[in-house]
Formats: sequence, C-alpha cells, structure tokens
Amino acid sequence: MTQRIDIRYLLIALVIFEMLFMYSINAKAHCDTLDGPVVESARHALAAGDVTPLLKWVSIDDEPLIRTAFQNTMEVRKLGGQAQKLADMYFFETLVRIHRAGEGASYTGLKPGAKVDPAIALADQALGSGSVDKLVGVLTDATAKGIRERFRRALKTKKYAAKSVAAGREFVDAYVVFTHYVEELHASIKGGTEHHQHQ
Repeated sequence: MTQRIDIRYLLIALVIFEMLFMYSINAKAHCDTLDGPVVESARHALAAGDVTPLLKWVSIDDEPLIRTAFQNTMEVRKLGGQAQKLADMYFFETLVRIHRAGEGASYTGLKPGAKVDPAIALADQALGSGSVDKLVGVLTDATAKGIRERFRRALKTKKYAAKSVAAGREFVDAYVVFTHYVEELHASIKGGTEHHQHQ
C-alpha cells in the first residue's frame, strides 16, 4: 500500500515538474497569442490607463522600455478609430517581444491564438479556479498511461528477443522507445527545476 502511494506521488511530482518545463516551452507559444495572458493583461492595462500590472511580464531592466511604449500608445489611442487599433497592436507586439526575449525566446509575431495546448488551457483554468486537481489528474493519468504502454511492449518483446534476430530487433526498438520516453520525462523534470530556479 505504501509503495503504491509512493509511486502515485512520484508520478504526480513527475507530471508537475514536466509541466513546469513544458510550460516554459509551450507558454512561449501561448504568450505570443492575441488571446494569451500577456496580451489579455495589456488590454486591461490600456483600458485602465495603468502600466503597473504589466511590469510583471518583463525584467526590471526592460521596465523603462515598456513604460515608454505604454505612454506612447496611450497618446496615440486618443486619436481613436484605426489609430487606436494600430497603437494597441504596436504595444501588444512590443510587450510580447520583450517578454519572450526575457525568456530567451525569439519573437515571430503575434498569433491568432485559436489553438492553445490543452495542458496550458487546463493550467489557466486551474489558476482561475484556485484548484490544480483536475490538471494534476489529467497529466498524471496521461504520464502513467504513456509509461505503462511502452513498458508493456518492451516487456512483451523481451520474452522473445532471443528467438531470432528479427525478434531481437523488435525488442531493441521497444526498449529504446521505452527508455527514451522515461529519459525525456526525467530530463523534463530536471529542466523544469533548473528553469524555475533561474527565473
């Protein structure tokens, strides 16, 4: 019973750390969408005329750039109509570009944002609801399923690996898939921890 509980906690830890690492990759894609959290924050800030809530998205060193861009945008917005739309887009692009640069990512333009990774959508929902249980459950189940499927195939092919070269190759293929999957999960955990510590 204790071993089963320990394995479940290990899987949850794996998923959470993997999520942190994958979030550092996927959030970049999520953050450069027009309906992502950076642009959403920018819309609210422009409507309120207050840049302060946006400063969390950039480093202290980049803060003056955002303040200047915000002031310029607010001035142009007074013209209304098309000028306001263009000013807003300029500011969204500036903020996202500087935010991504702070993550060490390149900027390739704002995306429509119609497709958000389901895990990121669940992460946003978790933050909105104040509960991470659904996200942990979905990712834990998916991770456990991935490990079990690859393990079963490797174990099954291992039984017949010595019967022929072809059977041996089938085992090696299953073995490589299984061990690489586990290795990538572990690398994600380590990578997610390192990324988090350097923020």
